[in-house]
Amino acid sequence: MKIIDAHAHIGYIGGWADVGITEEGLIAQMDEYNIEKTALCNEDNDLTLSVMKRHPGRIIGCVYVNPLNQKTVDDMDKYIEAGFAAVKLNPLRHAYCADAEIIDAVMEKAKKYNIPVCIHSGHPPYSLPWQVGLLAERHPDVKLMMIHMGHGHGVYIDAAIKMALRYPNIYLEMSGMPMPSKIREAYERVGADRIMFGTDTPFHHPTVEMQKVITSGLDKDAQQKIFYENASKFFGE
Repeated sequence: MKIIDAHAHIGYIGGWADVGITEEGLIAQMDEYNIEKTALCNEDNDLTLSVMKRHPGRIIGCVYVNPLNQKTVDDMDKYIEAGFAAVKLNPLRHAYCADAEIIDAVMEKAKKYNIPVCIHSGHPPYSLPWQVGLLAERHPDVKLMMIHMGHGHGVYIDAAIKMALRYPNIYLEMSGMPMPSKIREAYERVGADRIMFGTDTPFHHPTVEMQKVITSGLDKDAQQKIFYENASKFFGE
């Protein structure tokens, strides 16, 4: 089965997480688990660009933007013109609310280039699904991936599905979300083309995330859409 990992990182994430993976480790992991392409984000966008160049056709670059840092917003043009296919926002990491007006400049630039935006979800007070819903409502012409589809809290997972039902520009990514049944629910209720597989490497292992899709109760054709086809369309690959 062909696979695209719709959300991964490289480098070391210290503090409470204390996890990391090198560029070489990521590529080896991709080879071992038949992951054809990985959507990669790192706060050092130059590092992501260099990895893209060293592994052509295997890395989907996501330009990491902090809307509180105007330079990263200004630099979006440079990286998108260099081949980055999406934008990554992490309101939890940078301490702004996911529906904050300061994000509008990022969203407008994504609209200009017709590329999607991937945004972390699942942690109060910055990245709740309802906030992502308000952002999607304000920017209906921008495809918005809700990373983790609410993450580990059942109420937030339910809210992620409800927000995606309400706003057709919201897509769901399931890394770190522990309930296989919710993958099936999203596929059947939100839409067969609006949920996709991700690992959130190095936070989670591919085999763990794969088992959630495999045990969701969906058939092989549906699994192939989640593992590959939906991300391919979302990122324009």
